[in-house]
Amino acid sequence: MPSSRATSIGLLAILLWAALALLTAETGATPPFLLTALTFGIGGSVGLVVAAFRPSGLRVLRQPTLVWVHGVGGLFGYHLLYFTALKLAPPAEAGSICYLWPLLIVLFSAVAPGAGLSTRHVLGAVCGLGGTALLIVGRTGGLGFEAAHWPGYAAAFASAFVWAVYSVTSRLFRSTPTEAVAGFCLATAALAALCHLACEPAVWPEGARQWAAVGALGLGPVGVAFFAWDWAMKRGDVALLGVASYACPMLSVLLLIVAGVAPASAALIAGCGLIILGAGVAAAGSRRKVERLEA
Repeated sequence: MPSSRATSIGLLAILLWAALALLTAETGATPPFLLTALTFGIGGSVGLVVAAFRPSGLRVLRQPTLVWVHGVGGLFGYHLLYFTALKLAPPAEAGSICYLWPLLIVLFSAVAPGAGLSTRHVLGAVCGLGGTALLIVGRTGGLGFEAAHWPGYAAAFASAFVWAVYSVTSRLFRSTPTEAVAGFCLATAALAALCHLACEPAVWPEGARQWAAVGALGLGPVGVAFFAWDWAMKRGDVALLGVASYACPMLSVLLLIVAGVAPASAALIAGCGLIILGAGVAAAGSRRKVERLEA
């Protein structure tokens, strides 16, 4: 039976990811792969220090090859495909396709060990997807999918697919300590650094404000969040967390509005409403499942 505590920890990851857009905007012109290398380096290093003081110590990094392929493939693979999509397609369209990952998590949870999927979960995910589309339309004025950008759309869908598969299949590696994520983060940082050297200009953060944003990203959305998500996917309600993930774009937009970076609009309000409705429908489905198990 999924742990409510683990599910709550997963919600913490979602809250942290909501700050990703605002903090990223504060890093200035820092290119994406360099930013990925810096933030994952920070998150992985802090995680490694914490792991060193745990009973297993740094031995936690001695994991089978398959575990490393799964961890690094999920973290680095998602970001590589996501940045590729943003290069090959307009950001609004690429972002809308990328945000299929919560829906895919909900659908894939049907075959996850010890998880479970209900009609309410699917309805909630569809509401969340619709709400996310409204949020994107509200910020960009519309979506215009064009055949010329199909490689970017394919990369965006692949990124969503990779993240959903990584998340749901984490349950198969439940015996792997969450502290091992520190190693996956450091490996991701190293690969991102190589990509940066190969295809990006060296534009470093400038001033204390931008470096503070990089540090905050490394500690929060690219640090604690990935450790929390790993724990939640292995022990929590996968389907409910998939639906709840649609709170990411909603909370992200709300933070941007509060910070004065994005204006409010009717489409944004309607999108938030749909996401809240979807979360409520999915949560009701999870409560019914728990009640049946306890009966």
